[in-house]
Amino acid sequence: MTQEKNVRGFWLDVLLCSTFVFTVLYGIANIFQLGILDVFDPIGQALGDTELTDITFSKLREDPEIDTNILIVNTGRLSSLEVAEQIRNLSKYNPKVIAIDVFYFCNEGFTDSINCPIAYDTARNPSFGGAIANAGNVVMVTKLLQSDSLYNKYEGDIDVFDSLQHSLEILRPGAQEGFANLETDAEHQEDLKSCRRFNPRVMVNGKEELAFSVRTAMIFDSVKTKRFLERKNSVEVINYRGNIIDMHGASEYAGRYFSLDWYQALDTTQFVPELVKDKIVLMGFLGENFDDTSWDDKFFTPLNKKFAGKSRPDMYGLVVHANIISMILNEDYITETPNWIEYAIAFIICFLNVAFFFFIAERIPLWFDGISIVMQLVQIIILSLLMVYFFHWFHVKLNLTATLGALAVVGTGFELYNSLAKQFWKLYLEKYLSKYVALLGSLSNYISIKRHEE
Repeated sequence: MTQEKNVRGFWLDVLLCSTFVFTVLYGIANIFQLGILDVFDPIGQALGDTELTDITFSKLREDPEIDTNILIVNTGRLSSLEVAEQIRNLSKYNPKVIAIDVFYFCNEGFTDSINCPIAYDTARNPSFGGAIANAGNVVMVTKLLQSDSLYNKYEGDIDVFDSLQHSLEILRPGAQEGFANLETDAEHQEDLKSCRRFNPRVMVNGKEELAFSVRTAMIFDSVKTKRFLERKNSVEVINYRGNIIDMHGASEYAGRYFSLDWYQALDTTQFVPELVKDKIVLMGFLGENFDDTSWDDKFFTPLNKKFAGKSRPDMYGLVVHANIISMILNEDYITETPNWIEYAIAFIICFLNVAFFFFIAERIPLWFDGISIVMQLVQIIILSLLMVYFFHWFHVKLNLTATLGALAVVGTGFELYNSLAKQFWKLYLEKYLSKYVALLGSLSNYISIKRHEE
């Protein structure tokens, strides 16, 4: 009986200590989330936009093949009249779909001829609209918007939208549409942006809207795209294949998509029809030219050569869309484990570590510090490698961030629990709790006696 009580007390101690460790971890995570210590943490800030699985994209896998289904065309700073000429030149050779990641719109409330001259450009608008209509299968971009009232209603949830911004109707006759918004960690458009995930579809006022890349893939191959949507993931990890030509060496796997600079698409002698026929033609901003070093509409991706402490973005938004389309058409998806699995693994690993710490603290206390530190380091290294290679081998993104955090603090948390929390419990809380339990017992006995007398 005494042995059974000791075993029960041991596992209760392990459970309470594990809970205490997670409480400490939660407190630390919230302190760092508030940014209070950012000024003292330059290393953490440098690595803040890094994920371990980025190593798989940039260092471990075999070189991806060139995707010959996609041609990417730079519209640069061209006027709508000049972009219309590009569209006419390309549509001559019968592409399967032309997808244009360029907005032609007026800000809400500014639709007069002074603030919105494009709406009154009677010389250029018919030319552009006619090029869209004659091309046939054209996809144009929309932008997901969120009103202030909706933002307040959902307490700042940026993934809930209630309207779309469109290009002017006269400029998109017969065109299909898809939203161009990409998921980033940036609070403002001008901030540096990392892009690893995207939303395949969202609901806007009760209507399903498809992403620009998904809508384009749907026209090219509806069977594969529908299979992709059947995964029913609200967020998908992008399985990056490569970049366009990269003059400045910022990205791994450059040249994995055929591309034309703005002046080449204006001259049909600058490209061969085979580049266009039955292909997906993506048009949008890729700098003033391919040698441009500007950061406009450019993102950090896992293909950045500096996967930690990145110095400059490596991929234009249009090329991010190309990578999403490639992933869908190649049916080469990445599966991301749900959050509950992440936290369940973290608690189990923490629980087992705490149990072992109690064991060695009782049996070989002199060796406790050395063994516990070595155990933590070895497990952190093994689990970090497991995350990377699990991703590499199975295309499964196993998020063990919470587990690594728990391992980092489990030793200190264990000692705090034994020296502070447990002692506080024994000296104060247990004393008052025992009195409370005794009082409840007396009250229960009194009620039983009274009932018996009645």
